[in-house]
Amino acid sequence: MTAPSDLGTARPASPDLLRSVFRRHAAGVAVITARGSRGPVGFTATSLASVSAEPPMLSFGVGTGGSSWPVIAASDHVGVHVLGEHQRELAATFARSGADRFGPATAWRDGPEGVPVLDDVPAWMVCKVVARVPAGDHRIVVAEVLLGDATGHGRPLLYHQGRFNGLRD
Repeated sequence: MTAPSDLGTARPASPDLLRSVFRRHAAGVAVITARGSRGPVGFTATSLASVSAEPPMLSFGVGTGGSSWPVIAASDHVGVHVLGEHQRELAATFARSGADRFGPATAWRDGPEGVPVLDDVPAWMVCKVVARVPAGDHRIVVAEVLLGDATGHGRPLLYHQGRFNGLRD
């Protein structure tokens, strides 16, 4: 498909165009965790979305080329953690390839269903995976919320223009 000439700087669809557009879209930041046979895994996600209130369900995207994917692909349960603006470094750690995500700098504990639960987050949930939907080089994971805690402190962490930011009033 070609763009009509009256649309100015419109470009054909490409991975670069999609990244450019979504750099302008502010998104909340979450960390998804799961327990694998070799220990805990996790990654930073900006694709977290509410799917259903009854039953309570959510979704997130995960790249099939990422180090966490094999564990997420096989796990029955995942942890979903909403990060606060005080957790920029934690978000960066879980986004960085090759990082020691569950090393000494990360405070966490074993939660229900063996899911790693991060400490000091504004909110967390343990969820049962109900579907993994193919979507290009990603999978959309749909999960039912089993339990959680939304009583943590902190304002939300956002991802915008390729950086982690706090919410401005």
